[in-house]
Amino acid sequence: MTPAQKVYVARLVGLAVLGPDGESIGRVRDVVISMHLPGQQPRALGLAVELTTRRRIFVPMLRVTSIEPDAVTLTTGHVNLRKLSVRPNEALAVGQVLDSMVRTDDPDYPELHEVDLTVVDIAIERNRNRDWMVSRVAVRATRKGLRRRGDTLIIEWRHVVGMSRLELARVGQGVERALAQFEKMRPADVANALRELPNKRRNEIAAALDNERLADILQEMPTDDQSEVLASLKPERAGDVLEAMDPDDVADLVAELPASEAEALLSRMDPEESESVRRLLLHSPDTAGGVMTPEPLILTANATVSEALARIRDPDINSAAASMVFVVRPPTNTPTGKFLGAVHIQRLLREPPADLVGGILDAEMPRLHPEDSLETMTRFFATYNLVCAPVVDDAAHLLGAVAVDDLLDALLPRDWRENDDEGQTR
Repeated sequence: MTPAQKVYVARLVGLAVLGPDGESIGRVRDVVISMHLPGQQPRALGLAVELTTRRRIFVPMLRVTSIEPDAVTLTTGHVNLRKLSVRPNEALAVGQVLDSMVRTDDPDYPELHEVDLTVVDIAIERNRNRDWMVSRVAVRATRKGLRRRGDTLIIEWRHVVGMSRLELARVGQGVERALAQFEKMRPADVANALRELPNKRRNEIAAALDNERLADILQEMPTDDQSEVLASLKPERAGDVLEAMDPDDVADLVAELPASEAEALLSRMDPEESESVRRLLLHSPDTAGGVMTPEPLILTANATVSEALARIRDPDINSAAASMVFVVRPPTNTPTGKFLGAVHIQRLLREPPADLVGGILDAEMPRLHPEDSLETMTRFFATYNLVCAPVVDDAAHLLGAVAVDDLLDALLPRDWRENDDEGQTR
């Protein structure tokens, strides 16, 4: 099959990237294009390739040997693992350019000269110098004109007006294609992808996400990025997003802010929702009380095994927190009544559904104290082979639980999401 010499960038997304011997390197997630002065033909500089480790790297187009319907083949299987970074005179074709608004001065379509058009795709074509240049742009009219609404037109790049960095910075550019790209990605991967985008584009996408999805993504971002995204939202919506986040993640965020900014964020939340965050802030961030979540799975002794399993099946609960249910005397909101013990999910799966959890709980369950240090917690998890553990005060009240992922977050450097051990940006 003859390799393609012209291809539309939207069709590249998801294609496998292979080395010369067919070895898998990753998948195409975007195309980096140059965005110079008006009148200069944009050039496709390289591919944003996602490795199996979810890292996104830059692969120059000169490394591309062929583009087939199902794969992109490179000249070598050795690639630079430095993390993708988009420079000021560059843009991500799918993440930034598609869905943006342009106009045309094409003499073949005089009726569209004053009509806003939406970019739906970009064609890149290989020239004699082996450079991949933007040759055509697929657009769609945003309102009814002389043509039927929804018709897609292919226009030569030189007749497209407004496809520049300056225009991409204009308020109101669409985000539909970017949202579709992120739809099936894990929150941590979306967070990494958003950090590659300019602040304006990132904030536009954040505004278009629903509260729960945005909350999940924010929890995977560094504190500075979290603050900037929340500041871009309307105050009422920022409060809703904070309420959808885990209390311990909100506490980590506000603990890094000046007191006035922290209080401003907490004031946007419902008082009942912010109360658990304020309790966490009473503890040092490097203790069990500061690391714990105040919302573990809590039941009373007269709950049945089937009720416990139903709680564990909640898809909003991560696997570490779902490994254990904690049994207390009422009330069941933290800080609870007396802590009675816990039941591991493996024990629940072995018992009849109608049995009571009070009859199978481990009353001798090891427990953490709110003042326990990170080293104490690390030794605790290593000793007892647990992934979730209760935090109990001297009066035997259950205050919360520490999951192993919370501990790992606390043990890693605070800027671990921003640092790149495999190299600096290109």
